[in-house]
Amino acid sequence: MNILTKIQQPEGRRLEFKENIPTNSDLTKTIVAFANDAGGELFIGIKNNPREITGLIKENLDSIENKISNLVNDQCTPTVLPEITFIEENGKHVIKVYIHKGSKPPYFISSKGKEKGVYTRVGSSNRLASNEIIQELERQGQNISFDSELFFNKNYGELNLDNFKSFFKEKANENLTFEVLRKLNLVNEEQGQVFPTNALILLSDDVKKRELFPNAKVECARFKGTIPGTFIDQKTIDGNIALQAEQAYQFVLRHISEGTEDYKGVYRNDRWEYPIVAIREVIRNAVIHRDYSLTGKDIKIAIFDDKLEITSPGKLLPTVDFNDMDAGQSDVRNKVLAPVFKRLGIIEQWGNGLQLIADDLKEYPEIALTWKEPGIAFRVSFIKKNYASQQESQQESQLESQLELQLELQLELKHELRHELEHKSLFSKALKIVAVKTSSTKEIAHSLKQKSVTGQLKKIIRKLLHLQLIEWTIPDKPKSSKQQYKITKRGLAFLQLLTKK
Repeated sequence: MNILTKIQQPEGRRLEFKENIPTNSDLTKTIVAFANDAGGELFIGIKNNPREITGLIKENLDSIENKISNLVNDQCTPTVLPEITFIEENGKHVIKVYIHKGSKPPYFISSKGKEKGVYTRVGSSNRLASNEIIQELERQGQNISFDSELFFNKNYGELNLDNFKSFFKEKANENLTFEVLRKLNLVNEEQGQVFPTNALILLSDDVKKRELFPNAKVECARFKGTIPGTFIDQKTIDGNIALQAEQAYQFVLRHISEGTEDYKGVYRNDRWEYPIVAIREVIRNAVIHRDYSLTGKDIKIAIFDDKLEITSPGKLLPTVDFNDMDAGQSDVRNKVLAPVFKRLGIIEQWGNGLQLIADDLKEYPEIALTWKEPGIAFRVSFIKKNYASQQESQQESQLESQLELQLELQLELKHELRHELEHKSLFSKALKIVAVKTSSTKEIAHSLKQKSVTGQLKKIIRKLLHLQLIEWTIPDKPKSSKQQYKITKRGLAFLQLLTKK
């Protein structure tokens, strides 16, 4: 990719632009953050906002290269080997610093030590890593996963595995014996004793699962409108994680519509409003590949009028690129859980998940798929491209319907209330008062400049009620001292007829 194409891209997890050489502190933070994450490119000599190539002085390029190399060598631990190249575009000079994803994380700033010197990329910024993130980086450095770690405070035989055993028998057609548990690395031996892994705790319905992983759940919500706020429905799925993907998928199906698009011959062609195969795959990935080591974070599925969002704890794995779904990519965060899920049929085939998403989306040109990393999480959104125009069309249709009904109502009233229309009397004056403000009988009399409520006014109010031009504010207590009157749709239509007259 040439520099002119590169500068069209936004800053992010793998890309950063600097107009001038950064301070030593900022530069080392970026270097270790790239090394701890997916690797990345730093371009020096490019202004970020507005994005333009400003360039560096050609005679200074060698000294800048030496400064970067020395700084990385002196201040980054373990050793980071940057690739530094010079780029010239239209007579302007840029330095590119490429950092590979490190194989021995965590990388940190030497002078600050591991506790205060580990940085990771969060969006386009460098963030000081929490203890949880440092521990996860250490596991990556040792090529082990969180779900494979042993839990030493409970013997595997004491775990409540009843539901998981039944589910395993149903889906795998095999009894979940000790040998199967061992073969799947759900238990392991340490100093002559057999202990469960974190994966087995997560697959259990044991009290320890709720104590250790209270956020190993899926929060589902259907919101009214296009932003979080009023719930139409919500559900917490916090049972066995092997069942969570299907339960979450069923929640989605209950809240999106399925309609008939057309007929092929005599056969009806049903079509969901969203690509459900793609949604199913994203939900599966959220459950299978979420970072269970992160505390206080759960999977969230949010359905709005204009989009559907699935958010999973933990950033997208560095080797997976959602921008290249046809590449048959496959990577695993949870090295024990993933093979178990494949045995259960939750994973159908390694490396075909993104391909299924891409293929399904091709059948839905009206749906856009976007993804981003809000903090230490990964969010996929299915967005209705034409939602705004659909809303306008709906509103126009509703308005037309309302106008038609109003005209019908006015025509009906024109015949029914001919006398009242011809004589703009106390009848119409009383109705106009109620139209302006909800009022009691005494308040209507006062507005008419009457000293007291006359028998004539009482008769008119009864007639307005009978004709359904006004109605009580407390219908179940007609004689209430707090009783007032408000105008109805018929009353408003009648007032418009009066205006026309």
